[in-house]
Amino acid sequence: MIRTRVTDLLGIAHPIIQGGMQWVGRAELAAAVSNAGGLGILTALTQPTPDELRREIERCRTMTDKPFGVNLTILPTMTPPPYADYRQAIIDGGVRIVETAGFKPQEHVDAFKAHGITVIHKCTAVRHAASAVRMGVDAISIDGFECAGHPGEDDIPGLILIPAAADAIDVPIIASGGFADGRGLAAALALGAEGITMGTRFCATVEAPIHDAIKQLLVDNDERATNLIFRSFRNTARVIRTPVSDEVVEVGGRPGAEFADVAHLVRGAGGREALETGRIEAGIVWGGLAQGLIRDVPTCAELIGRIVDQAESIIRGRLAAFVA
Repeated sequence: MIRTRVTDLLGIAHPIIQGGMQWVGRAELAAAVSNAGGLGILTALTQPTPDELRREIERCRTMTDKPFGVNLTILPTMTPPPYADYRQAIIDGGVRIVETAGFKPQEHVDAFKAHGITVIHKCTAVRHAASAVRMGVDAISIDGFECAGHPGEDDIPGLILIPAAADAIDVPIIASGGFADGRGLAAALALGAEGITMGTRFCATVEAPIHDAIKQLLVDNDERATNLIFRSFRNTARVIRTPVSDEVVEVGGRPGAEFADVAHLVRGAGGREALETGRIEAGIVWGGLAQGLIRDVPTCAELIGRIVDQAESIIRGRLAAFVA
């Protein structure tokens, strides 16, 4: 058993957290991760309305009596969703753990903390982590350049970012980006983190609510099978390499390209269709470098169990053997 400040803070058995993934962070997956001793995460904006989020929280509660959380990602958009209403749905639902991410979370952090909710803030830079700590968050999830989704614009991999964050802040750090097995968990602990978040790896599990063809794609791919899109728009995102994301890279790299030139290729509805039907030509599919470490599609319980066993074996055996 691996006990850290993260397991104590969140009331979980193992320091493994499921990433808050759009269209994927539903009750089926979150409950399975929590039942296996990790922390499952519902993704608030996967639900089309705050009321549907309330129902999803209740549905998750019928599937697990273990702690689970909700991710609320705040992004600057022309027509932002009603973030305050989603926040209230989380509070009304009695959720005790929230992961915030994105743009200027202070008002949300304040509201959650006022209701005694534990707040983890996900960020991609040490300076942003330090700012979030000043806002009053309880833990930081630090995303290295290896991650799926938005790795920021600094391009700092976890090998540097994790210890740099550990040197700068004193709240517990959860490492994310590129984690898929016990070797990663042991490495994260050695670098100063006290747990890991996995997104891509949890997509390739039995309980992940996505099409089997996408799960098999993750198994078949290697660590080179991603594209960085939106680089020229200073909104870099890492996605699985597909004909659609290849086209986004090509079009977005043209002189004078604007986001409008690729908007039809990256619409959220297309990505959702790809996940639900397995048709990768429907839209972009998010995935990180951890694809190179995925070999099978286990249950969440099998995956978490073997990650913890492998990490314990490395810490007690291989690493201890190096010390004279």
